[in-house]
Order: sequence, then structure tokens, then C-alpha cells
Amino acid sequence: MHTAPQANGSIMPDIETPPLGMDADSVVEDFRRYFSHTLGREETRFAVYQAYTSLAVALRDRLVERWKNTQQAYREQDCKRAYYMSLEFLMGRAMGNAMLNLDVGASTAEALRKLGLELEDIAEQEHDAGLGNGGLGRLAACFLDSCATLQLPVMGYGIRYEYGMFRQKIENGCQQEEPDHWLRDGNPWEIERPEFSTRVKFGGHSVFYTDLDGRLRAHWVNTHEVVAIPYDVPVPGYRNGTVNTLRLWKASATEEFDLSEFNAGSYTEAVAAQNKAEHITMVLYPNDASENGKELRLKQQYFLASASLQDVLRQWTSVHGNDFSEFAEKNCFQLNDTHPTCAVPELMRLLMDEHGLGWDAAWNIVRRTMAYTNHTLLPEALERWQVSMFGRLLPRLLEIVYEINARFLAEVAQRWPGDSERQRRMSIIEEGGEQQIRMAYLAVVASHSVNGVAELHSRLLKQHLFHDFYEIWPGKFNNKTNGVTPRRWMAWSNPELSKLVTKTIGKGWAADLGKLTQLAPHADDAGFRAKWRAVKQANKARLAEMVQRDCGIAFDTHALFDVQVKRIHEYKRQLLNVLHVIHLYDRIKRGDIADWTPRCVLIGGKAAPGYQMAKRIIKLVNEVAKVVNNDHDTEGMLRLAFLPDYRVSAMEVICAGTDLSEQISTAGKEASGTGNMKFMMNGALTIGTLDGANIEIREEAGEENFFLFGLEAEEVDAMRGHYDPAAIVAADEDLQRVMNLLQCGHFNLFEHGIFDPIIQSILSPHDPWLTAADFRGFVDAQNRVAAAYRNEEQWTRMSILNTAASGKFSSDRTILDYNRDIWRLPRVAAKQAR
Repeated sequence: MHTAPQANGSIMPDIETPPLGMDADSVVEDFRRYFSHTLGREETRFAVYQAYTSLAVALRDRLVERWKNTQQAYREQDCKRAYYMSLEFLMGRAMGNAMLNLDVGASTAEALRKLGLELEDIAEQEHDAGLGNGGLGRLAACFLDSCATLQLPVMGYGIRYEYGMFRQKIENGCQQEEPDHWLRDGNPWEIERPEFSTRVKFGGHSVFYTDLDGRLRAHWVNTHEVVAIPYDVPVPGYRNGTVNTLRLWKASATEEFDLSEFNAGSYTEAVAAQNKAEHITMVLYPNDASENGKELRLKQQYFLASASLQDVLRQWTSVHGNDFSEFAEKNCFQLNDTHPTCAVPELMRLLMDEHGLGWDAAWNIVRRTMAYTNHTLLPEALERWQVSMFGRLLPRLLEIVYEINARFLAEVAQRWPGDSERQRRMSIIEEGGEQQIRMAYLAVVASHSVNGVAELHSRLLKQHLFHDFYEIWPGKFNNKTNGVTPRRWMAWSNPELSKLVTKTIGKGWAADLGKLTQLAPHADDAGFRAKWRAVKQANKARLAEMVQRDCGIAFDTHALFDVQVKRIHEYKRQLLNVLHVIHLYDRIKRGDIADWTPRCVLIGGKAAPGYQMAKRIIKLVNEVAKVVNNDHDTEGMLRLAFLPDYRVSAMEVICAGTDLSEQISTAGKEASGTGNMKFMMNGALTIGTLDGANIEIREEAGEENFFLFGLEAEEVDAMRGHYDPAAIVAADEDLQRVMNLLQCGHFNLFEHGIFDPIIQSILSPHDPWLTAADFRGFVDAQNRVAAAYRNEEQWTRMSILNTAASGKFSSDRTILDYNRDIWRLPRVAAKQAR
């Protein structure tokens, strides 16, 4: 028995326990103990969620063993660490991932059968973790999985949102938002760490003074403080004994309530501070259409940055004291998009104001430790904060931002003397009617690495969005094409395909996806193709059951399953997809059905609450679906469904059952896309533009196994200023008929004019998404899809070759690239628990 110091400095025993068993009987024993004693339950049939909780805690205990060993290994080696800072971590459900990575799926299922329970019923009780709303958060989750699988010392930092984005309901074809209180039953996968709580400041002002060495120092005083409480979530690697940490921060008041107000009878005022503090982490990404929404969003971003950096510095000083001479060699911060950029001035503040470093020493550390990943080419999506609001909430940080900008502009002036226009363009502070801080510029200036997330995206960043910065620092810019974890997105979500792959090429591909290339020769084997089709048919049946349950629409599993699921946005062009469905409907009504390919089209995704055009597109999808699905002429030929409340657990079913993946964004607008990778990995073929990672998917799969259409990014730019959609419609008879059905109100007979804004956007010469311009190319490509699908053997062959070529799009490869070029972390193996 060893001893370890307690927080108060006294010595307590380090209690060693024998490793927990991984067999069914050991799981049964722990399950019974938690269910009966910890939760005080008697009969599982009356307490299914408590049965889930008991199993979750039993599995979590096994993760904790490996978690402790991992952290001990990191401490013993005093190794360099990276910290992945993100406002989103779309983790999905944890139980399946834990069983897969611990390799206890079979023993857990056996344990539950001994208890008279079914694993599937228990697993369905878990809520999707509401910590993200799209690709950004799902990417972060994949990255943490890969870091643990590759045994890299990486810790995630995020926010523990009480409510997720929202639950989406469809009423009368329209999106309705309901609160997603995903934590209402608790979260058995997390462990609260109140001993590591810290305080985050807002408001107040700075007081400057001269220290004993004659240096000017600052105090941030008269602030309103909020307590940040950490909750740790284990992130297991794939069957390797490593468990990393995702630390999520919850906001709380410094005092539970004002006792004097309470005693005076002012009960509401007594808890006002608590409520105000907790609002910071109450809801994922508040609607920022109002000033209050913008302020809350900035508070979230600073709360994440400050709490996380204070936590890292606490860990550093506990070992190294106030010696920061090696801090940059031992730490790296990866900013997942622009949201955590407050970390730049906050690290400067902490190093200077709290730890006594001078400006130059602090700035040297910041520029060597910060790395920035950009995820968008849309200028309107880059964070900008009004100086007035930023200064009111974070006055000390605003002073630091001004100083960073002044020193940076001096550097620009030295490089390009007299070029005031360039200085204006590059300034972190955007002048105008209302001064704003360009947070993306701040991230670029302060980081030693700036990366895009696909080859095209990274090239466009250098050519356009950050061109001025690329000219001054070309060595900063690099590409890191995104990837997704094959553990969740194939091994777990597509178990039958995984079994077939393992039987065919052997084990090991889930941790080395490049091994899937061994499938390619089997694409020419008729027997293997038959097995592949059988797996796909079973997965399509599973997806059809979900569509029937959630949409009330029957999908024929022998039809082409044509799927587009992602955030609803005009640049992603769900609208173009709907126009094609209308075109198919028009063909059926005209009797143009020679060599017809039955098709079931599934569209899903959420629109931001304030994004009216996106909501209108959802309404159009549902109204077109209503007309198409209720017309006897379309029976057995065409179906359209909108899947409500698209989420990670739904995608686990969708990606396995999809035949055709729609990746049809306007070229030059999608940074990468990761849904396209999940579909490819599971044997779906892609129809898409040369945008984002589509380019690299086509390169890997071969152009003959990809359905390409549409303008390229340079052609999109060249069309600006002389785009004439009316002429395009006039020259295309099919598009004329589609527009006529829209304009005559065929899909909204009882809601006159509701789709006029959509019609106007299609016909506008200022339409940035060029929907009409790509219509003919899209229809022609879809005709090629239909013809290819009718050749069952050839389609199966193309499907196999897509899976075989998907190795590049593993997040393991992406993380290896990050580590080679940016983080440079050692691989650290923990002691195996069993």
C-alpha cells in the first residue's frame, strides 16, 4: 500500500484494488450491486433506465482503471501534452463505444441475458449527449477517439451544456424546436471534479501599478466572478489500455444565494446570481440574433478559454512552480475553429498578470503553443465581436488585444512601408461604424500553425480569406484533411459489414483503415459481391424501419436509397436535391418512365432557430413529400421523407443503409465535410461537386466510382456579376417545368405564397449558391446514377471499391498528420489493467 498527499497536505493511503473482471459473471456481479445497492432498485422490468445506469457504471469502472493508469504514465514521463479546445464535442452515445473499445461486447450481452435483459433494449435508454450540433463537434469527438487509440497525451476541453441544441419536431411540415434536456436523468459516464474548480472573471476594470522591478503590471478588479466546475468524461482508445480525458466545464455562482436577500423575503433576487451564472452553460450555442444572445455566446467562449487555461497552468505550476522556461516545449493548444480564440489574450493575461512574465516572454509562449484550425470559408461565419461589448465584458482582454494588434501592425508596416490599405485589411480591429474584433485574424496572428481541413479548403484560405497573412507567414499554413473514426462509423454502426470485412481480410483494420485496400480484389468476386449485397439489404431494412417509425413513410429496400443528412444551409443545397425530386415527380406524371430506377430520397438536418430560409426549405421538403407520397402514380417509383431530429445515433443507422450519398454543396463553400467520409466507408457511392473533401474522395475511389457534376470553385467565382438564372431556366425545359410547379403553388395549394422567397432566391442574379446553374449537371449526373444502380453487379463492385479506398479518411491518419507537423507528442503506453 502506498500513500498520497491529500488536498490539505495530509497523507492518505493509495488504496490498491484487484483488476475488475471482463467476463460475463464479473459484469453481472457489478451490475447487481449497483442496481440493488447504489440505486436501491428491485425489479429491472420496472426500471429500465436504472438498468442502463447500472450497466454504464459497471463499464465506466473498467474505464476508470485504465484511465488512472494512463494519467500515471503521462505524469511519470512528464511528456508534452496537447489540449484540444472546442465549443462542441458531439460524442453521441457512450455505451456502445465503451463496449467496443474495451472489447467486452460479447461478455456484456451474455451478462444481460443471464439477468433476463437484452443489450439492445438497455442501450436504447441512453440519450445522445447534447454537446454539439454538427460536423464541427462530431469531428472533435472523432479526434479524441483517435488520440486515445494512437496513445497520444491529448486532453479535450469543452462546455457541459445542460441543454443540447434542440430537439426538432416537424408540425405541418415546419421545424419546431423543443428543449433537449439530455442531462435530465444524469450522466453516468462523467465524474465531477469539484477540487479542480476555478473562477472566471467578467466586467470590472484594470488597475495598473509598477512592481518592485519597475515593470508596469495590471490588476483586473471589481469583477463579477463565476465558478467553473469540471466534469471529466473518459475517452477510451481501441483495445489498448489508454483512456484519455474530456474535461467539460459547468458554470455556477460563487455563492448559492444571497442570504440577506433571502431573509428579507426577496426570494427571486436571492438566487438571481446563481441563475445568471448557470445561464452561461445552460444551452448549446444560444441564438445570437439578439444582443443578449451575442453576449451570452461571447461569455461561453471566454468561460471555456479561461477555465481551461487556468486548469493547464494549475497542473504546470503544481510540478514546475513558476518556472515557464520549458512550458512551450511541453504544451500545445489546438483551437477548433475560431470560437476558442479568447484563449490568446487570456493566456497572455494569465502569464503576465498572474505569473509575472513580461510581454515578450508571454507572447513567445503564446505564439509557440497556439495552433488554429479554420473550418469555414464563409466570411459571415467567422467570429466578430463588437469592441464595445467585448470591452464591457472583458476589459482586460481588450487592452491586450489592442496591444497585440498595435505590435502586429507595426510588423506589417515594416514589411510593406506606407501600405495603409494593407494595414486596414489586416488589422485585428475592423474599423467602421461599429469597431469589431476579427477573432479569426487574432487566431492567425497568434498561432504558429494555421490549417484548413481539406486540400481545396486550405488552398482557398491561402488564396482568398487569409491571403495577406499567407504572404507574411507562408510557413504557418498547412492542410490537415479531416477524417472520421472507423470504430464508431463502421465497426460499431455496421456490425454485419465489419464481420464480413474481418472474415475476408482479417483483424486489425479498425485501428489501421489502410488495410481496407485488401478488399479491392474481392470486388471482382461474384460470391463476395453477393455477400456484400446481402449485408447492404439488411442495413437498408434497418434504415427503412427507422423511416417508417419516425416519418410514417414506407421505403422499398430494393429501391435506390438516396440520402442527404446534414445541417440545413443554403450552401449545402438541400434545395437542389428537392428540385431534382420535383423533376422526377414531373417525369412520372408525364409518363416519362422508360428504364425507371425506383428511388427513396431521405433528407434530414436541423436549421438554426433564426435561419428563416433554411426553415422554409424544410417546409418545402415536407410539402413536396406530401404530394409525391400521396400520388398513386408514384407508387413503387419515388418516395421522399424528411427525418426529424437528425442526430449521431440516427446516423449510425443511416450511414450503413445508404446507397447514394448527396454531397452537393456549391463548390468553394464546404470546408471538408465528414458525412461524406462516413458514407464512403460504409460502401455508399457519392454524387457531388468538386468541393471540400469530395475532391480527395474522388481521387481515392477513382473518378469512375464517383458521380461528379457542377461548377468548380474557380468557375463559381468567375460567374459572379453576370449570373443570369432566368436565361438558364428559359434554356432548360426540365427546369422550366420544375419552376412552373413551384410558381403555380402546386405544393402549397392552401398556403399561398409561402415558397415565394425560395423561388426568388433561385431566380436571383445575386444567388451566391448558383442553384439554377448546377441544375442540369445535377440531373444528368442523377441519370447516370440511376443507370448504374440498375446494373446490380456493377453497382456492388463500385460500392466495395469505395469502402476499400476509404482508408485515407480515418481520423487516425488525420491525427497522425497533426502530431507529425504541429503537436509532436510522444506515444505513451499505459500499464495494462488486465
